[in-house]
Amino acid sequence: MATKYISHTPDANGVIDYSPEENHIWQRLYERQVTNMPGRACDAYMQGLDALNMSKDSIPQLGDIDKVLLEATGWKTAAVPALIPFGRFFELLANKEFPVATFIRSEEEFDYLQEPDIFHEIFGHCPLLTNPAFAHFSHMYGKLGLAATKEERIFLARLYWFTIEFGLVQGKGEPLNIYGGGILSSPGETLYALSDDPERKPFDLLEVLRTPYRIDIMQPIYYVIESVDYLDEIANMDIMAYVAKAQELGLLPAKFAPKVKAS
Repeated sequence: MATKYISHTPDANGVIDYSPEENHIWQRLYERQVTNMPGRACDAYMQGLDALNMSKDSIPQLGDIDKVLLEATGWKTAAVPALIPFGRFFELLANKEFPVATFIRSEEEFDYLQEPDIFHEIFGHCPLLTNPAFAHFSHMYGKLGLAATKEERIFLARLYWFTIEFGLVQGKGEPLNIYGGGILSSPGETLYALSDDPERKPFDLLEVLRTPYRIDIMQPIYYVIESVDYLDEIANMDIMAYVAKAQELGLLPAKFAPKVKAS
């Protein structure tokens, strides 16, 4: 996928000088989305958001985020271009470095952006990297992906998609909440994911690995774990054996229409 965005390069002190226009977009995104979080985002996310104490008025500097993550779970961020290869992505996660594209969406794509920008990465994902189970799962995922074949990585991508990006959580007798960063950074999907419109199913690793998805639509199906701590249990499963089984069985029928190619 091509990108029109160009990431900023930090200076010798690791600082990025964002423009007033870029900071204003961050401020508007933050103000709009933070009001959606209470009662919808999971407790672990809300605790992480408080711990990061990120700027509301300007794009946070990665060094400030790193100080909190390093103390909490040993993670830090890594400034990257808008798009990076799969191999580099897995390498960073395996080293407990979370890739952050250092650009922010344009006014034209304020409501919806297919590729991850700094708001998606910092606001959507970094709060949960303060959580030990989420951090451990992300680290394990990186190590698995680094050792996987190209074909295996395609199946592993679905595990990341339906957990880290678009996962839901609901304990017994508790309300349905969000932990996926793709939802948490999207005002529209935050409301949609908890509505009556999509299908929701209990997390099943083999089924998740066989479920097709599209990046350019609201998700027709979400998988629900019982707690963020359950990510530790997934991390301890023989995930690559499940990948082999998923490859053998093939994909499940898609729950969405195929994407229409531009003529």
